[in-house]
Amino acid sequence: MAPAPPGFDTGAIFDPAALGTIVVDRVEADGRHVVVGDASGQLQIWLQSADTEQPSAVVLPFDSAFELRLDVASRLYRRLRGRRTGLLPRALQLTLMQRSRLTLLLHAFDFHEAGAGPRDIASALIDAKEAALPAIEWKSSAARRKANRLIHDAIALVNGGYLKLLRGG
Repeated sequence: MAPAPPGFDTGAIFDPAALGTIVVDRVEADGRHVVVGDASGQLQIWLQSADTEQPSAVVLPFDSAFELRLDVASRLYRRLRGRRTGLLPRALQLTLMQRSRLTLLLHAFDFHEAGAGPRDIASALIDAKEAALPAIEWKSSAARRKANRLIHDAIALVNGGYLKLLRGG
């Protein structure tokens, strides 16, 4: 969101708290970032100006995510009007399998950051019996390969791969 251009004064002042519970509210160099949650899900809002005392406008760049941004902007508008927003746009909905995989990746990342190796991660998250194999068997085990993939994918997710999720990809 950005300040509304002159001549588009709606008289309405944007108040994020009116949308639901504020989960995150921080001011950074590029503006104010707010995450608002309610029963219909979280809504992430970037206010280019931290000043919410002036009328605001939604900025939608014509990029590959335009339609997704338009859906989210429509949800914001419905929430501002006190109407039901419905489900998230399909591109932002995670399947049960995707949620499970992401949870597994985050656990693997936490273990890795705490100093755990592939065998430790396999023992905790994949198959404790296979992780306990002798070194010669462990070297060619499926659990070792899966643990290494989890570590690799988890690091990629945390180092910016999550942005693909936010774009609906």
